[in-house]
Amino acid sequence: MGAPGVKAVFFDLDNTLVDTAAAGRRAIEEVVPLRVMSALQSKHHYGEEEARVICDKVQAKLLKECHDPAKMCITDLRISHWEEAIQETIGGEANRNLAAECYFLWKTTRLQHLTLAEDTRGMLTELRKGLRLLLLTNGDKQTQREKIEACACQPYFDAIVVGGEQKEEKPAPSIFHYCCDLLGVQPAECVMVGDSLDTDIQGGLNAGLKATVWLNKAMTTPVDASPVPHYIISSVLDLPAVLQKMEHKVNAQLGTDHMAGNNE
Repeated sequence: MGAPGVKAVFFDLDNTLVDTAAAGRRAIEEVVPLRVMSALQSKHHYGEEEARVICDKVQAKLLKECHDPAKMCITDLRISHWEEAIQETIGGEANRNLAAECYFLWKTTRLQHLTLAEDTRGMLTELRKGLRLLLLTNGDKQTQREKIEACACQPYFDAIVVGGEQKEEKPAPSIFHYCCDLLGVQPAECVMVGDSLDTDIQGGLNAGLKATVWLNKAMTTPVDASPVPHYIISSVLDLPAVLQKMEHKVNAQLGTDHMAGNNE
C-alpha cells in the first residue's frame, strides 16, 4: 500500500505508536504510591495523602521537564524530580536513596506497560509490504532505546533513528534528511506521522516532506500560530486511509491532466 510518489513513512514513537503518557501514569498510580507510603509510614509517619502529593508533583515536573544531556544525564535529572517532590512535601533533609528507589521502580513499571498494540503491529506489517518505514524519535538515547526494546518494535521498521544520538533533533531539517539518506529516498517521497505539532509536523514541513500527518487523539483545535499539517487523524490506524486519499488525489489529477492533453 502506498500513494504515488510516496516511498517511505516516518513514525514518531511516544504517544504516536505507543501510549507513553498512559504508561507513565499507570506506573505512578499502581506501584510507586505503595513504595512511597511504605517508606513515609516507617520513617516519617506520613501516609497515603503525602504519597499522592509527591506523585502529583513528580508528574508535574515530568511534564515541564527540559533535559540537556550535556549538563546532566536523564537518570540523575529524574531522580532529582523525586528528591525535590519528597522534600517539598514532607520537608527535612533530601532523601536521595528513597528518590532513586522510586525513580527506578517507576521506570521499570512504565517500561512494562509500553506495548505496541496488536492492531498497530498489523497495520505496520501491511504498510511495509509497499513502503519503507522508519521510526524517528526525539529524546535521550538510553531512555528511547529502552522504550524501543520494551515495546519490541524493531522488526517493523527498516531503520530506527533516535534524536539523542544525532547532532540535531526534530524539528531540525537535518535529522529528517539523514533519515531520507538512510532509506535512499527523497524528502518529497516521505510522509511524517506524529502527535507533536512543534516537532513532528513543523519538522516535516521544515524538511520539505511530501506530507505531514498529525495524530490528534483528543481532536483539539490548535492555536493560530501552530504549524498546519496536511492531514489530521484521531488514531494512528487511520493512516492507511490517508495514504489512499493521497493516492486518489494524485490519480484524479493525473486523469485531469490526461484529458487536458487530449483536448489540446
